[in-house]
Amino acid sequence: MAVLRLFAAARTAAGTARDLVPGDTVAEILATATQRYGDDFAAVLPSCAVWLNGDPATGDEPVGQGDEVAVLPPVSGGLR
Repeated sequence: MAVLRLFAAARTAAGTARDLVPGDTVAEILATATQRYGDDFAAVLPSCAVWLNGDPATGDEPVGQGDEVAVLPPVSGGLR
């Protein structure tokens, strides 16, 4: 199982910051997460960046035991 890390709006939608999710690819991990967390998570996911072990992921990358998939919604802000 991969470690799924969720940030900002994705964390809020899922109700958790971290979970163990089964799947053989990043896409499978995200599909399982969408089923697990429901419509609010599904609505946030398309706008998110997804990373696998610290590198940008497109979905077809294989995921192994203990790999980390991170879901990062866009953020705004900064100094004026």
